[in-house]
Amino acid sequence: MVSEDLFLSPGKIRVRYVFRNDGPAPVTGEVIFPLPPISLAELADDMMFSLPREHLFRENVVGFTAAVDGKAIAVGSERIAVLEPPPDEHRRSAARYETPGEDVTPLLNELAVPLSLDAAKVTAILDELPQPAKDRLQAKGVADFQAGESPVPLWSIIVRYHWTQTFAAGREVRIEHGYTPAPPGGIFVWPEPGRDFDAYHRELIETYCLDAGSQKALAKLLRPRSGGPSVGTALQLDYVLTTATTWHGPIGTFRLTIDKGQPANILSLCIDGIRKTGPTTFAVEKKGFIPTRDLRLLIVSGPEG
Repeated sequence: MVSEDLFLSPGKIRVRYVFRNDGPAPVTGEVIFPLPPISLAELADDMMFSLPREHLFRENVVGFTAAVDGKAIAVGSERIAVLEPPPDEHRRSAARYETPGEDVTPLLNELAVPLSLDAAKVTAILDELPQPAKDRLQAKGVADFQAGESPVPLWSIIVRYHWTQTFAAGREVRIEHGYTPAPPGGIFVWPEPGRDFDAYHRELIETYCLDAGSQKALAKLLRPRSGGPSVGTALQLDYVLTTATTWHGPIGTFRLTIDKGQPANILSLCIDGIRKTGPTTFAVEKKGFIPTRDLRLLIVSGPEG
């Protein structure tokens, strides 16, 4: 990987790569770009996603596009349904791609349950299943059926984009792709100054490298106004970098640009060498870069955000 130029924001992700095949012969293979699992249970519970809800009903849910050497290419996609493992704060972000969970796609296909992100539609189909089918799904932990309540789908959907790519011997290939991310988020509360941090906030401090300055800024941003609640909202945007280690050698030149959205928003992540380049933008550049951890961004907006 000669270079990687990565742009991250709540509304758009763009990546530009330059690859060079140093071998004596062309190499052809399938390039696969998976999205992180999207939980049907969370969608059914109306948890907040930055992705517009109507986009969830499209086949190309995040509007993924790709180009090779400046020319747009056709990109295929497929969906699988998985049962994600229980939450674990020590689990690497990349694990959601490498070992996302138990594949339950064949069972859902057998029962004619669509791999849709329309949670209301899926719930209605589950409700109409014959009792033996409901019993199978309940026994395998794929769905929850409680008397007098709507069924709850417990699986997550992974959308995988892919195309066939040839890397000619001794030549550079420029690959670009972009999409609209769907990071989870919701109500965000920060303790008042002087109060001890609970386990949840200590985990946030460690995960997003919230130093003393960031903690002070959060307390100020979320300070109650006119007697209002001391709350804001947050997005947690992850991007897997460590898969770059599967390419030959380090990334020659790595550039990262982050746009936090609004000037008042607070951004925190664990990375060295970051600098502010504008009212909402930050940048990092590294040479001979070997990523050892994935990117995890916390973007917090105040009560009016």
